[in-house]
Amino acid sequence: MTAVQANSTRISKCFAELRSSGELGLVAYITAGDASLEATHKFVLALAAAGADIIELGVPFSDPLADGPTIQRASERALKSGTTLAGVLDLIRRIRQSNLPGSQVPLVLFSYYNPILQMGLENFAAAASSAGADGVLVTDLTPEESDDYRRILAGHHVDTVFLGAPTSTDERLAKIAACSSGFLYLISRTGVTGAKDALPDDLPTLLRRARAVTQLPLAVGFGISLPGHVSVLGGLADAAVVGSALVSEIERATKLSASPGAIDAAASALAAKVRSLKEAARHGLSRREVAP
Repeated sequence: MTAVQANSTRISKCFAELRSSGELGLVAYITAGDASLEATHKFVLALAAAGADIIELGVPFSDPLADGPTIQRASERALKSGTTLAGVLDLIRRIRQSNLPGSQVPLVLFSYYNPILQMGLENFAAAASSAGADGVLVTDLTPEESDDYRRILAGHHVDTVFLGAPTSTDERLAKIAACSSGFLYLISRTGVTGAKDALPDDLPTLLRRARAVTQLPLAVGFGISLPGHVSVLGGLADAAVVGSALVSEIERATKLSASPGAIDAAASALAAKVRSLKEAARHGLSRREVAP
């Protein structure tokens, strides 16, 4: 295991350990509050136990423009169950305080900017840090408009993750990376979230361009759903982000009912999916060599 600074975040420590072992990380996304916050608590622990290295908790929003139909439906279900940003922060606090296996997994809030502005930047940053959140990714906040946001979150030792896209120029990627901490999230393709059968042909080019402008770990998302995707990324990226494929498992298990039995079935399905993806990350043909 590599030595990391004592003040490193859970995210940076996680990536340092992955880098030391030459292993691709797995970032799991689920929508908080789908089907309830209590269910999400169970899902987080199941995902962590199955091998998820970092978990993104989506904050449900009424107009999720960056998301495809699977996550849009999850956001609708979570809003109907009464989920709010304050409720998600309280959930993170309860996960941390439970001290159960998996309760200390790095957690990243995945949100649109409006709920954060409504809470107030200082109040949000203090609450996120106090609850135990490790990072925040705001899908609709540009680097040019992020000065106050980044300054305030950094003051509370919360990482700020930004998105880079295939359409980003090299200069733009450098600017996005300079505003990011923890890791840089690269969108594998243009469009909205959603599982796909194949990765874009130009993805390696995007990763090479990003490597040239930053030393941050690179996580790739949008369309990652199969063990084969993860195996290929093992030679290119530092982490794969899986979202819609996991959200679909929750939807299938709880479509007819959000009963305890259905929630347990969803947790089992999530764990099985993550185990298969993590197995590909650990033993895929493209597993990276450990740096000397």
